[in-house]
Amino acid sequence: MNAVSTAARIPFPVEIPFLNEIGVELLSMGNGQAQVAVDLQGRHMNSWAVAHGGLTMTLLDVAMSLAGRSIFPQARGAITVEMNTSFLQPGGKPGSRLIAIGKAFHRSTSLCFCEGEVWNGDKLVAKAMGTFKYLRRIDDGSAPLPGQVGD
Repeated sequence: MNAVSTAARIPFPVEIPFLNEIGVELLSMGNGQAQVAVDLQGRHMNSWAVAHGGLTMTLLDVAMSLAGRSIFPQARGAITVEMNTSFLQPGGKPGSRLIAIGKAFHRSTSLCFCEGEVWNGDKLVAKAMGTFKYLRRIDDGSAPLPGQVGD
């Protein structure tokens, strides 16, 4: 696994109540990369007593979206257009810590293409590729992107 930031908890660029509810924390964001983490608890488990796949996909989605946003700070957000995930092994049990690493590898005017990984220690849990659509800030004086909400 790549080096992981151990910095103190930092706030998300915008408040996302769902992430607060499930305990996701932002570790780092910048230069086309982002890291998020969650300490697994009983509430994160599926019926097999391992981390629910939906939690793993949430971590991937958030890490990739933040990576994409980090290279286009004028964006109001980056919404998921498509995401393909491969689960390689169970995510972990309560007491484990999952860390998702997102990387933006290409950007156009309105889209960003990213990849992500979720790790449990030295075990690669899942990999993903995603496409994200940028939403421009309404208040930045620029015209909305074609097809953007609010056109």
